[in-house]
Amino acid sequence: MTWPTLKRRDAPADVVLLLEGTYPMVRGGVSAWVDQLIRGLPALRFALVFLGGRREHYEGILFERPANVVHLECHYLIDDLPNAKTIKARRGKKRTFAAVHEFHQTLRHAEPSEQNRALCDMARMLGRRGGLSQEDFLYSQSAWQQIVDHYLEHVTEPSFIDYFWSVRNIHAPLFLLARIAKTLPRGRCLHTISTGYAGFLGALAHHIHHRPLLVTEHGIYTKERQIDLLEAKWIKNSTDALSHGFQIDTGYIRQMWIRFFQGLGRMAYTSAAQITALHEGNRLRQLQDGAPAERTRLIPNGINIERFAPLRDATAHNRQPIVALLGRVTPIKDIKTFIRAMRQLSDQLPEAQGWIVGPTSEDPAYAQECHDLVAQLGLEDRVQFLGFQRTEEILAQVRLVVLTSISEAQPLVILEAMAAGIPLVCSDVGACREMVLGDPAAPQPAGSIVPIASPQATAQAMYDLLTQQDTWQAARTTGIARVEAEYTDALMMARYQQLYQEVIHPEDHPHRQDTGAPSPIPALSTP
Repeated sequence: MTWPTLKRRDAPADVVLLLEGTYPMVRGGVSAWVDQLIRGLPALRFALVFLGGRREHYEGILFERPANVVHLECHYLIDDLPNAKTIKARRGKKRTFAAVHEFHQTLRHAEPSEQNRALCDMARMLGRRGGLSQEDFLYSQSAWQQIVDHYLEHVTEPSFIDYFWSVRNIHAPLFLLARIAKTLPRGRCLHTISTGYAGFLGALAHHIHHRPLLVTEHGIYTKERQIDLLEAKWIKNSTDALSHGFQIDTGYIRQMWIRFFQGLGRMAYTSAAQITALHEGNRLRQLQDGAPAERTRLIPNGINIERFAPLRDATAHNRQPIVALLGRVTPIKDIKTFIRAMRQLSDQLPEAQGWIVGPTSEDPAYAQECHDLVAQLGLEDRVQFLGFQRTEEILAQVRLVVLTSISEAQPLVILEAMAAGIPLVCSDVGACREMVLGDPAAPQPAGSIVPIASPQATAQAMYDLLTQQDTWQAARTTGIARVEAEYTDALMMARYQQLYQEVIHPEDHPHRQDTGAPSPIPALSTP
């Protein structure tokens, strides 16, 4: 399946979407949202830039091309790193590396406006002949000396070899991103759907091409990477000579990676014209991580109600105690808590069935651990792994939707379940509480909220909703009313169209006062 590419003679795209590890190569909530956004704004022309790790980790394009996608290019940050045919020692420019040192100091200590100016200077320098070339970073005496000096001054725990290769691995993709930024497809604005590498690409391209940058986060990228890095087994631990062989985690290398992604996030925030979040909790986290408050706003997700409303006749009469978890089989979804909750639920309600609906390819080792746990708990006939399925077909058959994630933003599956008339049990993460319970002053539950990683509380909440018909019916009625009033795709599309209009034509919005309410605006014209 091939998608088009823009030629120089073609009109520029309206929006260049920067996508890291998601659409159109991965299924899931964010990918579905990107597809929904593109199709929901058919008058806009979208160019897509996908960033992945290795080609082998992706099965190819998994979505049908929307008619308004005019360009797709894919880059793989590990596979596409150049291999030098010949390595030549070089001195490197001391002035350049002094500027790099100053840049790092600015990121650590300066005000956002100074950080933005420093990033602008770095964008012009990175990868350019006469600036900071990849060859100078990898092979020059100046680069070596800077790494050695920093190690001797600041580092005590890991070996120099581990520190040296970590520095190189952390920074190597940035030179590739600089090359991608210089040749991005032409567009009127840039829109990154995360911080991280895609956010850094957006920041570089903003400073190189002088196009406005938008940042949208579903989950908070730096928070999720921190969770991943704290659990990562590929980061080498050190062995203390006095510990008799026990592994002791030095922590320094992990903290290097965490600080790196925090730095990428700040660069994206300080370069952005507008930064959107799905709920207030995440907006506050963005502020904590360096986002300028005056450039942040909330745009909640919305769904096509008409897609799920026809399921209500079927779900109203579902009596089989089938509960479904719809999500990728990955640690962040905490599938193991759901499995353990099913063990407890089956003791109380032996006929209960648990369906795990989502791809297992992202983390095969974790998926195998989940399969093994099902076997260890004797749940082979009660818990099924169904892989990727059409959401509507699953929702039509279940009585309850469960989410046990340890981190979420505003999961689309919650809105889809409510629109279909299915109550929910969700861990207390992201926007789940406000979506499921409603107004904190006068909560009207569309299900239950439970603590993170609590199989017992999850099992009890499932049991109550499955066995108390009046409670189940009230939750169903509340969920339908809430999603229809607050979370429609029409509302979301109007807000994003307004956002694009503001950054592409700022002269028409000199004193924007964002009240959170959508305003109808004409489609952007394409010359």
